[in-house]
Amino acid sequence: MPARMKPWPYPRWIAHRGAGKLAPENTLAAFRLGAAHGYRMFECDAKLSADGVAFLMHDATLDRTTNGRGTGGAQPWSALAQLDAGGWHSRAFAGEPLATLENLARFCLANGHLLNIEIKPTPGTERETGEAVARLAARLWQGAAIPPLLTSFQMESLAGARAVQPELPRGLLLDTLRDGWLAAATGLDCAAVVCNHALWDAATVAQVQGAGMRALSYTVNDEWAAERLVELGTDGIITDRVDLFSPAG
Repeated sequence: MPARMKPWPYPRWIAHRGAGKLAPENTLAAFRLGAAHGYRMFECDAKLSADGVAFLMHDATLDRTTNGRGTGGAQPWSALAQLDAGGWHSRAFAGEPLATLENLARFCLANGHLLNIEIKPTPGTERETGEAVARLAARLWQGAAIPPLLTSFQMESLAGARAVQPELPRGLLLDTLRDGWLAAATGLDCAAVVCNHALWDAATVAQVQGAGMRALSYTVNDEWAAERLVELGTDGIITDRVDLFSPAG
C-alpha cells in the first residue's frame, strides 16, 4: 500500500440511490429497503431548492421521478415537499415524498449507516451547491466517527466544498478519462476517484492508488464486472443490484 494512502473507513459495497431500482430512487423508502438487504452505505444525489434546502434528486427536472414539472431547483421546498416521488415507480410507493438531505442524515446516523453524497447541482449553481452541501454535511455529521464522502462530476462543486469544509473527504466522478483527470483529482485534494466501471484497468487503478487515493466504480450491476473490479483491487462498488450482491462479499 502506498505510504500516502490514508485509512479508508467505507465498505466496498454501496447501494445506488438507496436501493437501486427496487424502490423510487433517492427516497427514504429506498434507503430503508437497501438497509433491509444488508447494505450499510448508500449513494444519494443532493441539490438545492430555490430557497436553499438540500434535497435528494438526480435529474435537474422533476418530470421523471415526481408528479411535478420543470426544474426542481427553481421551486421552493414548500412546493417540492407536496410532490409524489414514488408513484412513478409503482403503486406500492405512491405518495412517497421527496427527501431532504437532513432527513437522510438522521436516518443514517440513527442506524449506523454511511453515505456517499453526490453533489448534483442545478446548472448554474455549481459552487453554491458544493458549499451548501458541505456546510450542511459538516453540521449534521458533527462528532460522527465517519463523515460522508462528497463526490461530484462538477469540479466547481468540489472546489466549493473544499473551500468551506476541507476536512470532509471528496471524490471526483468521471465518465471519461479526459486529459488531466488525475491532476484534477489531486489538485482538489480528493480522497477518491469514482469512475464508470469500464474505465478501470490495472494501470489506472495503480495511478490512483499510487497518488494516495481510492478507486471506486459506478454503476455495477453484473457479476462479471464486479469480479473484474475485485481482481483489479479497486476499493468501492456502487450498485443498483442490492438483491444480487451481498454487501458482506
